[in-house]
Amino acid sequence: MPFTVGFDLDMTLIDPRPGMAAVMNEVGARTGHALDGEHFAANLGPPLDMIYREMGVPEDEVPDMVTLFRALYPMVVIPGTVALPGAAQALQCVRELGGKTMVVTGKYRKNAALHLEAMGWEVDHLYGELWATGKAESLKLHGAAIYVGDHVGDMRGAEAAGALGVGVVTGPCSRKELAEAGAAVVLEDLREFPDWLRTSSGVLS
Repeated sequence: MPFTVGFDLDMTLIDPRPGMAAVMNEVGARTGHALDGEHFAANLGPPLDMIYREMGVPEDEVPDMVTLFRALYPMVVIPGTVALPGAAQALQCVRELGGKTMVVTGKYRKNAALHLEAMGWEVDHLYGELWATGKAESLKLHGAAIYVGDHVGDMRGAEAAGALGVGVVTGPCSRKELAEAGAAVVLEDLREFPDWLRTSSGVLS
């Protein structure tokens, strides 16, 4: 069977920060809540409902604010999002070596699919609204040997799935934090991933 490599999306494959800040600030302006879009965009990873609660949004308002954020997202975030260095090459390398790719993200699946479409990337499987160890079941379902991410939550998800955690320091977490969360290797960014993967065939057998 072909091996499978899973990837996180935000700040692993793509950089959506300007749009994420803008859409969060727009939600705040429309609802009257003091939401810090810049802080949110600088610390991407946890799911949206958790972020709202941490920002002091009353529980009964969270569902409607999640819906508003998701509705604004395609118009505000998708156009300004860019691929992170090496992202396309990392996905391509997995395929060249006979593997399958999957994206497992905390993002709303429909909007995650729009990002992949905008980038022109095809993956074999896409799962959304999964965070930290909640990513494990999807990774295990497809026998993922490796999971690549930028957040300590991603490394915990990899560990729970029995996959090798590969960290990249393109997101909010440091090399030390990723290593302490279980990363087997920490890369500067995905430009280093193809060479690492080609020399790590033992983890795929």
